[in-house]
Amino acid sequence: MCGIVGYIGTQGATGIILEGLKRLEYRGYDSAGVAVLADGVLQVRRSPGRIRNLETILRDRPLDGPLGIGHTRWATHGRPSEENAHPHTDCTGSIVVVHNGILENYLPIKQRLMAEGHTFKSETDTEVLAHLVEHHWPAAGGLGEAVRRSLGEVRGAYAVGVVSDREPDALVAAKTGAGGVVILEDDEMAVVTRTGVRLLTLAGRPVERSVTRILWDPIMAEKGGYRHFMLKEIYEQPRAITDTFRGRISPETGDCYLADLNLTADDLRAFARVVLVACGTSYHAALLGRHLLERLAGIPAETDIGSEFRYRDPLVGPDTLVVALSQSGETADTLGAVRTARAKGAPVVAISNVVGSALAREAHGVVYTHAGPEIGVASTKTFTATVTALELLALHLGRVRGTLSASDGRARLLELLELPRLIEAALAREDEVAELARRVFQHRDFLYLGRGPHFPIALEGALKLKELSYIHAEGYAGGEMKHGPIALIDEAMPVVALMPGDQSYDRMLANIEEVRARDGLLIALAGEADELIATKAAHVLRVPTAPELLSPVVFSVPLQLLAYHVAVRRGCDVDQPRNLAKSVTVE
Repeated sequence: MCGIVGYIGTQGATGIILEGLKRLEYRGYDSAGVAVLADGVLQVRRSPGRIRNLETILRDRPLDGPLGIGHTRWATHGRPSEENAHPHTDCTGSIVVVHNGILENYLPIKQRLMAEGHTFKSETDTEVLAHLVEHHWPAAGGLGEAVRRSLGEVRGAYAVGVVSDREPDALVAAKTGAGGVVILEDDEMAVVTRTGVRLLTLAGRPVERSVTRILWDPIMAEKGGYRHFMLKEIYEQPRAITDTFRGRISPETGDCYLADLNLTADDLRAFARVVLVACGTSYHAALLGRHLLERLAGIPAETDIGSEFRYRDPLVGPDTLVVALSQSGETADTLGAVRTARAKGAPVVAISNVVGSALAREAHGVVYTHAGPEIGVASTKTFTATVTALELLALHLGRVRGTLSASDGRARLLELLELPRLIEAALAREDEVAELARRVFQHRDFLYLGRGPHFPIALEGALKLKELSYIHAEGYAGGEMKHGPIALIDEAMPVVALMPGDQSYDRMLANIEEVRARDGLLIALAGEADELIATKAAHVLRVPTAPELLSPVVFSVPLQLLAYHVAVRRGCDVDQPRNLAKSVTVE
């Protein structure tokens, strides 16, 4: 969520900043703005809506110069508007601030500054920083020190960029709770000049740190001929899954190798249980991970929502392995859960798609997925890559703890090797999914049903439809339908039933009959050999047959495609759904 770009050098800043902001559009935003040092004076241009609106303003009122900062905002304090868009200035207009995050104590600071005579022009918490820097400047004697003193007063998670036309050769950046390529740890800041970067703590102590290399190049973030980033990323799943298990498995011995786990075999054997914490799509992956861990590793597992975990004084300790999942590694609620777990002495393993992310740095060990950059806000390939990583973790624990024999390990890994091919087979049926979307895209409500390891996929399918098409959708365990949702079913309610040929099949058939008895519009996802289902459902999507614990991954693909095509039919912005952000870095 939100994006910050800064430039200082000899070229024109405006074009560089705009291009950078466009590369960050996938994170989700509702307004955009730039501030550039033009003719020795900082000038600001802002607009609600998309970056193209800002570009229109810049064509009418151009500005350019060698120093500037830009921002895409996702509203927290104050509605989306020109006044609340970043950058924000102080009373004099010579200090400009952009900010990502939330300043928890901004209100008393704002009231104090207003009493001192400062005039505020927005509803945001961010504007407080500009006025704080103005307040501290006389005693600080310069931009860097004024920013450091200002940040010493605020509380919360943030990343900020600050420039001033009083110091046209400096750009100050600071963060707590977010990340970057040159990684700033919490309570650190950076002063960027044309000749280099100086890092220091908010207490004023110099910091030395090497550059962290990212493992993908900008070409990987291009659409590659696909209509949307999301569709491209759906089709990248066979590669993402392969890259996640590549080099980590030995089908000959039945073993998995997780080099960055940082836990010994004795450590892994000593754990009494596993707790998985995550939010959103990652939480659905965690629900599936619970099945994998209990079935393959024979260890009790439970899941918790990251935003709830730390507020109930969880009973975790050294005998509990906490597994934290976040595709970005920057999810604020999950990071808060991790810090709570660590404070109670529980070892933490992170599963993330971003090397060097805050989550990876907070955890004792990490299992990286290798999905590559995911630009679409709604997670697709990072979901299936995360489940793949959970499969590896479960297999590794099972082998180390002795609950999974070498022959069983070999069999499971051979199944895993087939998963990319099964995903490709599911993708080959996109035209059938698109035709179904044409038939159902005008409905207002959907119900998704699944049992066992397919219940999390029902939740995920419903979430995708909500995120992309703005249709109300709910996912339920099949057995829970009669405990309330059955009251909603009528001829206007499509019910999507996940029908793998496993032990839950007969019970799901009972759910189907309950839907049919109430004239619900039944959509079934079922295996190729299931002839009975065609006599029961109005629409059937065929799904390649897969082993029980990998079948949910295959089932997720047509549900991703269904949500995508319904959203396209409804004219929705598939890559950047309204009100959503790629990385939720505030609570």
